[in-house]
Amino acid sequence: MLVLAVDTTTPSGSVALLEGEVLLGEAGIESPATHSARLLRTIDFLLGAHGRDVKDVDAFAVAAGPGSFTGIRIGVGAVKALAFASGKPVAPVSTLLALAEKLSGDGEGLVCPLLDAKKEEIYAGLFEAGAAGLAEIIPQGAYTPDAFFARLPRGRAIAFAGSGLAVYREKLLAAVGPGACFPRRSSFIAAEVARLGAAIVRGGGGVDAAALEPIYYRRSQAEEK
Repeated sequence: MLVLAVDTTTPSGSVALLEGEVLLGEAGIESPATHSARLLRTIDFLLGAHGRDVKDVDAFAVAAGPGSFTGIRIGVGAVKALAFASGKPVAPVSTLLALAEKLSGDGEGLVCPLLDAKKEEIYAGLFEAGAAGLAEIIPQGAYTPDAFFARLPRGRAIAFAGSGLAVYREKLLAAVGPGACFPRRSSFIAAEVARLGAAIVRGGGGVDAAALEPIYYRRSQAEEK
């Protein structure tokens, strides 16, 4: 099964191509250009590099949120269009789950993705990585940093990653103490989205284009107004 995966939920946009269990490639770009200006070109580049066409794709996977509302709409909209044209299934994947999957590469333990949600909030969740995969310990959602950090266990090592660290790292260290660790990871998660998406499709959880919906944990600023 050939899976094309897209992530546009943060400025670190990426696209990945997975065949079976083999990652054929991941193209990640950290750029001030908008995702709408570079996403389709990146997809064309990655497919062309392997002599493939979008019609060869068996399933799509997309980071459906949480994250930037504009970014989510661009990624979900593009994948929805590709899936509609091809009639192939789509797997919506949580951005937080994909980031947790990236963190879990070192083995078993607690992993915590943190995304800056603006307006003094974070998107976050706590997962236990084990032999059977990731188990959700604190539900994914939108939190105030103080409320979320207060729920984290003490006395255990927790690996953190994500854009929320740039804003709340000192507050996190004050709350969690020496158990906090910060593995070096790239900010690109399309490869993880591809692997998680492939598992969803194999398990019968893929949806058609019309049923694809973003993952939001709060209303957008436009909706609030």
